[in-house]
Amino acid sequence: EAHQKHPASEWPFLIISDHFLKSPELVEAMYGKLSNQERITLLDIVIAKLVGEEQLTKDDISIFVRHAELIANSFMDQCRNVLKLTSEPHTEDKEALVTIRLLDVLCEMTSNTELLGYLQVFPGLMERVIDVLRVIHEVGKESTNIFSPSDSLKAEGDIEHMTEGFKSHLIRLIGNLCYKNKENQDKVNELDGIPLILDSSNIDDNNPFMMQWVVYAVRNLTEDNSQNQDVIAKMEEQGLADASLLKKMGFEIEKSGDKLILKSNNDIPPP
Repeated sequence: EAHQKHPASEWPFLIISDHFLKSPELVEAMYGKLSNQERITLLDIVIAKLVGEEQLTKDDISIFVRHAELIANSFMDQCRNVLKLTSEPHTEDKEALVTIRLLDVLCEMTSNTELLGYLQVFPGLMERVIDVLRVIHEVGKESTNIFSPSDSLKAEGDIEHMTEGFKSHLIRLIGNLCYKNKENQDKVNELDGIPLILDSSNIDDNNPFMMQWVVYAVRNLTEDNSQNQDVIAKMEEQGLADASLLKKMGFEIEKSGDKLILKSNNDIPPP
């Protein structure tokens, strides 16, 4: 409460970040009893710790692995809460905002190489991320709602602003989980996630840098994975993938005999 009322005050922040977060058992016990607003505050501090100037120490890493278990399980349990925002578009649903913040934490955790390995093998996480991406993608296409691609900027207080980046962060998380991990690359293919990711590459003001995150995910999905490369090449041949879009993303389809090859243009800077 002190941190919420006085966010610029260092003492509440230091007590939470340098003492509470040192005890995974305490955080887990606290998390179940916190209000949704208090959970958002705690998750914001976790993000601040992850992206801070000071690198996590070895002791911090072992502690944050424990936090990662709580965060991943909580996200998997609550990820569909964001769908409430389609039926009640003018309300600020704190439960849905917790889900959005949990995803943000997972993105930052998987950007840390030492935490990434733990989350890459976390049971059911990839399946759940693909599932919620598919649901909000289909909901956004069925009717005009907060998950539909938008070409107009929203005001700071709009509900669309609160969900800003949710879809692109799902794709960012998939890309992170697939980084040099063949099992996850194959899993995305098995779950028909590749067409879903390619179909999400529209310019969308609700999801800044969507194209860059799609490019990042596709690169991590196809690196040293000929089967996933074949899937995209065949999609292009069948007209299911736009060749000009692939080229814009830094990929080209070449024909070698009867075989189609997906090539990455290394001149395109990574996202």
